[in-house]
Amino acid sequence: MSAVHRELVAEAAAAGDPGAVPSLRTLQRAVRRDLSVGERAGLKGGEAARRRYDVYGKRPPTHRNACWEGDHKRIPVRVALDGAAVCPWVTWFIDVASKVIVGVAVTPHQPARDAVLAALRSGISQAAPYGPFGGLPGRVRVDRGKDFLSGAVARALGGFAVPVHDLPAYKPYRKGTVEALNSAVEQMLLVSLPGYTRRARPAQAYRPDPVEDLLSYPDFVKVLLDWVAWWNTEHHPAGVLDGMTPREAWEADPTPIEDVPEEQLAFFAMEDDGRVRKITTNGVAWRRRAYIADWMAGNVGTRYGCAICRISTEGSRSSPPTGLFGTWAAPTLPRRRHQRSAAPCPRSVRARPALSKPTSKQRRS
Repeated sequence: MSAVHRELVAEAAAAGDPGAVPSLRTLQRAVRRDLSVGERAGLKGGEAARRRYDVYGKRPPTHRNACWEGDHKRIPVRVALDGAAVCPWVTWFIDVASKVIVGVAVTPHQPARDAVLAALRSGISQAAPYGPFGGLPGRVRVDRGKDFLSGAVARALGGFAVPVHDLPAYKPYRKGTVEALNSAVEQMLLVSLPGYTRRARPAQAYRPDPVEDLLSYPDFVKVLLDWVAWWNTEHHPAGVLDGMTPREAWEADPTPIEDVPEEQLAFFAMEDDGRVRKITTNGVAWRRRAYIADWMAGNVGTRYGCAICRISTEGSRSSPPTGLFGTWAAPTLPRRRHQRSAAPCPRSVRARPALSKPTSKQRRS
């Protein structure tokens, strides 16, 4: 308030009317009278300080798999990958009721829909090495990130009738469970790792850690997944009934789990563009590349549907089928005469522009 009062006095003096400014005490009483405690805290400490004085509703307690919350987090730790230092990302989903981390995917780059699909698949599957947590959630709560709202994620979850609830922008408290997890992993694990980027250092003497002193990317993934296992089995997070661990809370919940057979999850983390491709002598073509496999021998001319997995399985809990491609047979139906072809029209039958009338000069010639 003193700084505001000084600015008002300076402006009034420049305008030639210094007596128009009230005293400092009068200004302070006016601010206390007209502004709420939260508004005064926001003027002093910003939006985060103002939100501490807001009133929030609390969701009623639910059962396991009633709702999952998902989010991306950039890991503020530099790790060594192919001779360079990178900051990996983690995409994970947590069960709101039991606080179990059900699905995790780690990528050395900024994640996309492939990481979301990999984390969801590892969360839904109950087969080794993912179980015993899993099953279909009642709903998935995410922010407005384009990766979570992509068509591939909507189709994958829509196949199991799982709705995706996108929350309003810039309201992290609407998915407080996963936001608390993001803060907990940094405070409990990441600050102790070499290469932590938010460590306090003198501004003039900042020197990043040499690549040789950093954790390798596979070692970091192992450390993070070990911490996830510790969180699920040994940690006692706040909000869990009777101070149980997440695993104890999960096992004590009598709610039945809607399991998904593994054969239905075979292509969950893979994307399909809806096209049917024919096996040629070069294999199957996908975006200017040819893919071949042993089983294609003797099947030239057969039409198959193809799906591709865009995420590397190394360094994630995802386990898509072996190889980049998954294929399934597509029936080849005889083409009817009235059925339009998807191929472009031949040049001879394409519409030609109408010829203009010859000019007088052209007629004389």
